Order: sequence, then C-alpha cells, then structure tokens
Amino acid sequence: MPKTQIVKEKEIVHKMIAIYCRGSGHGKEQLCPECAALLEYAGKRLDHCRFGEEKPFCKHCPIHCYNKDMRAQIRTVMRYSGPRIMLYHPLAAAEHLVSTVKQRIARK
Repeated sequence: MPKTQIVKEKEIVHKMIAIYCRGSGHGKEQLCPECAALLEYAGKRLDHCRFGEEKPFCKHCPIHCYNKDMRAQIRTVMRYSGPRIMLYHPLAAAEHLVSTVKQRIARK
C-alpha cells in the first residue's frame, strides 16, 4: 500500500529533527525533550491540516498553522538539516525533492 503524503511528510520531519537533535548535541540515541515536543507538535499539525492529502509543503502553504515559537524552531531545524539530509537519508531526500518539484509545476 503506498504511503500517503501526510505520512511521508511526517517521516521526513522526523528524520530532519533527529539530524538536528543529534548534530546540536541534544540527544545521541533518542530525541531530547525539546525536539520530541517539536516532533509531536508537527505531527499534530499534519494530522489536522485542512488541505489533507492535497496539502502543499508548509513553506508554500497559504495558511501557517504553527504558532510563532514553533515555526521559528522548525525553521531552525530545517535550515540545519536540509543540507545534511542527503548524507543520512539520500533516498528520502530525493523523494522529497521530486515531490517539491511536482508541487511547483502543479502550482503554475
């Protein structure tokens, strides 16, 4: 059974938060409490997204559902993890890149 868009996004967010947490010295084996809370928050936001499976990536979404503090936190995580994800999860990063390009083409 193919994965839904929401499930794929949850997986990529989890991987990116894990890269950030490990790289920042917060947690080695598991996520620190701060990063775990961010992951839980992001998961809840994805679960309750009003766009459902038609949801654009958060960066391109017309409705920003993260509160100000969490939005700043996830931006920091993405900025750190984005360049590094190809080293740790190359297939997931490639799939995410393809999805991004497809969304941009569909929006035009």
